[in-house]
Order: sequence, then structure tokens, then C-alpha cells
Amino acid sequence: MLVPGDRAPALDLSDQNGSEVSLSAWAGHRVFVYFYPKADTPGCTQQACLLRDLATKIGETVIIGVSPDGVEKQKRFADKHNVKFALLSDTEHVVSERYGVWQKKSLYGRTYMGIVRSAFLIGPTGRIEQAWYKISPKDTPARLLKALES
Repeated sequence: MLVPGDRAPALDLSDQNGSEVSLSAWAGHRVFVYFYPKADTPGCTQQACLLRDLATKIGETVIIGVSPDGVEKQKRFADKHNVKFALLSDTEHVVSERYGVWQKKSLYGRTYMGIVRSAFLIGPTGRIEQAWYKISPKDTPARLLKALES
């Protein structure tokens, strides 16, 4: 698991528009990267919409969402909920594994691999400032705001 002070792992994935997005392109800026299990489910929709509504209140901090959904599904999700920030497609869960969020989960006695909803605030130097594993959709914007204020 990543902790504050660790170098943020590389992130090079396609967004909902098919454009390549790289974490290194945002050097010198704070970047909030959050991982969500599945686009257009209730919790993921709540989280994305809360962050969408917060985007104008966080200055130049960049928001990036990552899930194992394909580009087309990310596009439909972004369009349906008017999400303007990048939603990245990690279908091979390479980036999710780097961040330690691709983990064994269980639901109704069934065990499977999937995304553990998590978020990371990355500083201008590319180091993790905050890491929140198992964050709730509702807590995500509040934690981001609190971290940006400190």
C-alpha cells in the first residue's frame, strides 16, 4: 500500500474520449486520483457527481478517475452525468495494481478480484500527499477539501 511520501506510480491510460492521459503531464500540479469499481453504479455515480460539483472549488487541482471499465462505458458515464474530468480505462488493471487497489474482494460468499475504492492526493513533485484506501463515495470530496486546506 502507498503512504504519504511515496512516489506516485506512473499512470498512462486512455480517457473517456480515447485520449492518452499521463500523470507526468501534470507535473507541478496537485492531482487527485481516485479509483472506483464500476461506472454508472449507485456509489460510483454518487462519488463522480460529488467530485464534479466540487471541481470549481479546488483551484488548479486536477481530478482523475480510474476504473476497469472500457473507454466506451466511461464515455457514456461521463456524458450521462456531465463529468468533465478524465475518467480513465484500466481494463488490464495495471495501474490499479501499481496503486495497490486491485484486491481480493468478497460479496455474498463469492470471492473475486476487483477495485477497492481508494483515492490519492499527489503533490506537485509527484509524491503521495494523502492516501485513502476503502474510502466511501460520500467521504471522498470532504477528505479532498480537508487535505487541500492543510
